[in-house]
Amino acid sequence: MPTDFDILVIGAGQAGLSAGYHLQRLGLRPEQDFLIVDHAPGPGGAWQFRWPSLTLTTVNRVHDLPGMSFAETLPPGSAAAPAATAVPHYYELYEKRFDLRVRRQVSVTVVCDRAEDGSPAEHGPILNVETDSAGTIRVRGLINGTGTWEHPFIPRYRGAETFAGRQLHTRDYRTAAEFAGKHVVVVGGGISAVQLLDEISQVTSTTWVTRTEPIFRDASFGPEDGRAAVAKVEDRVRRGLPPGSVVSVTGLRLDDRLRAAKARGVLHRLPMFDHIEPDGVRWADGSFQHAEVILWATGFRSALDHLAPLRLRGPGGGITMTGRLATQVAADPRIHLIGYGPSASTIGANRAGRAAAVELTDYLSLG
Repeated sequence: MPTDFDILVIGAGQAGLSAGYHLQRLGLRPEQDFLIVDHAPGPGGAWQFRWPSLTLTTVNRVHDLPGMSFAETLPPGSAAAPAATAVPHYYELYEKRFDLRVRRQVSVTVVCDRAEDGSPAEHGPILNVETDSAGTIRVRGLINGTGTWEHPFIPRYRGAETFAGRQLHTRDYRTAAEFAGKHVVVVGGGISAVQLLDEISQVTSTTWVTRTEPIFRDASFGPEDGRAAVAKVEDRVRRGLPPGSVVSVTGLRLDDRLRAAKARGVLHRLPMFDHIEPDGVRWADGSFQHAEVILWATGFRSALDHLAPLRLRGPGGGITMTGRLATQVAADPRIHLIGYGPSASTIGANRAGRAAAVELTDYLSLG
């Protein structure tokens, strides 16, 4: 069967751009041998949708994409610039410098196998990638960099549908000012949860609840800590387990802002409530907290629904990964997942992009 491209890269965030760069370095040509598609209206991946108060001083480090420094794209005195404008600007310049020709706005809806007669096949030579605006794209291999932003996770709690106030996820957060005068329950123990808790607590009263006791670190997070955290997540995906939270491995670093929040009593954590009532939340012991807002800072899940027809997930919900950096799907070597598991960070996505490009081109005998 003829193909449109040898390789399709889904997503033009850090992982997808890194993969595109390395595919070029291996001799493949954009829009001829490979294609990058992205659903968003402009460059920037998920960064373009982040809340305005997330600045370059508060965000986790944005690592350079291969071949081009982030710092060289920043004007002097830009440390406090919103990440939602600075990072997309960097990605836009990067796409132009390396002529990656990202095709927008294209959303992938389904990826499936097809045999030569058009019937479903087990790992046939061609992957049919159905999209909402570019028709069906036929490829031999797939590098998936869809990340997690499109899949916000909100756990189910009894009574949630009866809550008379406002419920929102981190993904929907814009500014703390809109909560002034309202009591806010912040749910979650990750980095975003404590950052938003700090912001909101400066304009109104808050309650912080988490499923497990948070672990704070006074020491900075060094390279050895990073490698240890990534190794634990990598071990999980190689065994077919869901990736899990990196914060559960690394803990939360107490920077100056969080030390100030702790001194104000904001970081007083309570265990998860039992259920939700129309005007607040109640714990199993009967204690109650009135609230007008519940902010679910409960993280995201990998956006992989479009791959469901390929049946990559195991019984426990994870996907067994293999390859040098655990980017290759063990059950289907034509598919690499980057930004999944150990590569769910800007530096991890960089490395994964290179590994996926090299291993997939080798597997498909390209170049």
